[in-house]
Amino acid sequence: MNGRLIYFFLLAGFFSASAQDTEYVHYSGHVLSNVDYHHGQLVPAVGVHNIQVLRANREHPDSAEGSGFTYNHAPMLCYWNNKFYLEYLSDSIGESVPPGQTLLTTSTDGYRWAKPMIVFPEYKIPDGTTKEGHPGVAKDLYAVMHQRMGFYVSKHHRLLVLGFYGICLDPHDDPNDGKGIGRVVREVHADGSFGPIYFIHYNPAWNIHNTSYPFYTSSKDKGFVADCNELMATPLMMMQWVEETDRNDPLIPLHKDYKAFDFYHLPDGHVIGLWKNGLTAYSKDEGRTWSRVIRAPHVVTSNAKIWGQKTSDGKYATVYNPSEFRWPLAISTSTDGLDYTNLLLVNGEISTARYGGNYKNYGPQYTRGIIEGNGTPPDGNIWITYSMNKEDIWVSTVPVPVTGKVAGDVNDDFQTTDLRSWNTYSPRWAPVDIIDHALTLKDSDPYDFAMAERVFPVAQKMQVEFSISAGQNDHGQLQIEMQDERNSPAIRLSFEPDGTLTAKAGARTKKITSYQPNTPYILRITANTDTRMYTVNLNGKDVLTQLFFDPVESFGHIVFRTGEARHFPTADSPAEADTDQPGAGDPVPTAIYSIRYLKTNKQ
Repeated sequence: MNGRLIYFFLLAGFFSASAQDTEYVHYSGHVLSNVDYHHGQLVPAVGVHNIQVLRANREHPDSAEGSGFTYNHAPMLCYWNNKFYLEYLSDSIGESVPPGQTLLTTSTDGYRWAKPMIVFPEYKIPDGTTKEGHPGVAKDLYAVMHQRMGFYVSKHHRLLVLGFYGICLDPHDDPNDGKGIGRVVREVHADGSFGPIYFIHYNPAWNIHNTSYPFYTSSKDKGFVADCNELMATPLMMMQWVEETDRNDPLIPLHKDYKAFDFYHLPDGHVIGLWKNGLTAYSKDEGRTWSRVIRAPHVVTSNAKIWGQKTSDGKYATVYNPSEFRWPLAISTSTDGLDYTNLLLVNGEISTARYGGNYKNYGPQYTRGIIEGNGTPPDGNIWITYSMNKEDIWVSTVPVPVTGKVAGDVNDDFQTTDLRSWNTYSPRWAPVDIIDHALTLKDSDPYDFAMAERVFPVAQKMQVEFSISAGQNDHGQLQIEMQDERNSPAIRLSFEPDGTLTAKAGARTKKITSYQPNTPYILRITANTDTRMYTVNLNGKDVLTQLFFDPVESFGHIVFRTGEARHFPTADSPAEADTDQPGAGDPVPTAIYSIRYLKTNKQ
């Protein structure tokens, strides 16, 4: 039986703990996400920055990672030697479709990432290789990568990067069924170079005689060998190996088919474990033995990963997809690491899937943060990584303390203001940044957009004023929306590619004026949810008064977006992307929009 089905039936036998099982992770909040919206109708966590690390490109590989592979997934993150390190696996077209490889990229600030380098290359499987229970026979076949553990920082502060070579004899075979080849390791040096590749652990039937890399004990670097031994003597690290390693391997403390383990410590020394499908348990002896594994009560999530960690303010956070789908990406916080009380939005966008492929699910998914011992970024923020549509690689930074509220009116002048209080969605071809003392949104991506939003105090009556200019008036689009707390827009103004500034009026649009390139416009929007009316003032003159195009009870933030809101996929769409989009690898002419200041007045 296919491994994915086995896992499903295994989970069907699980039961949840009762509300009295206070030693287990549970959710006591009342907010649930709505899968009919990519953002789930969740209040945004204030100040989240979503940053695209890799934009897959089959047509022009050198603008991506150099290989043109379009299945990129399962990223891992660490912070070492004053730098972020991000590892992800990559297959040529789709999941479990060889060849596969693993790449690594770095960043000093988390925003600007180097071109990924291949850290574990394609691996030829010997012809004639078979797997017990599968009728296939390998012929001219390459391995696919699969790793639930990416990094290990040793006690001697050396960085190891790891991967696993799995075997998929057909597109529906599993690389993590315990029947792959084995796990590989190499050292990352402080200058960015890599040490040799070694196998650190073999699966049954594989050894030094039938594999292409030496065993780690043959290294002449005694410190490297000692660090590998240290890793394998740490039960919490070994818990991450369970899926790929032989199911009866004595290295693994808990011999169960639970997936994508991560952990954090509580003040009393207990270790909290989390797995896919919201499974959780605890250990009182550093992961050597575990309590029964249960579904975390009232935690809604499915077979994408869940991430948990202690935060820099002494609290705790989990980040996951709170639905049966892989959207939205949300964060929940806890004061004690057990009782999670809220649910806020991290990333509510699903970019257009540009390349079809096997098991290419939609959405921001498979989130991982920096596991204990693998470094602490100096800003104190939560840093996570994930894939979008199993195609592009992203990171997000969430300010600590995590909140969905802003206390006072906004007065942001980008002569002096930075983006710490803004929420941004910043693809590589549609970046958001401060340039020449202006919040600048650029867009040359035919299938994505730049977005910046500012949360302000929730109000029934609100006035918002900003100075804005467009770098062109013959292409590009900028939509400006006044939204409620849960991301429902009531007002939409739009700088259109034909050089007109328009307002949405029900199912129609109204022209406000024509606009000129590189010309600042001061716009003031005064809105009242009681009357459902708003007025637009342009450069000191009222130019439009009309009804909202959709009613809201109150306003919570303003959004600037270089494209139209997306509504595909829906809960009824096909589960995976299976077609390529035209011109997926080619940019379009760049559109630029600049905002000099923004201020709000709660009335």
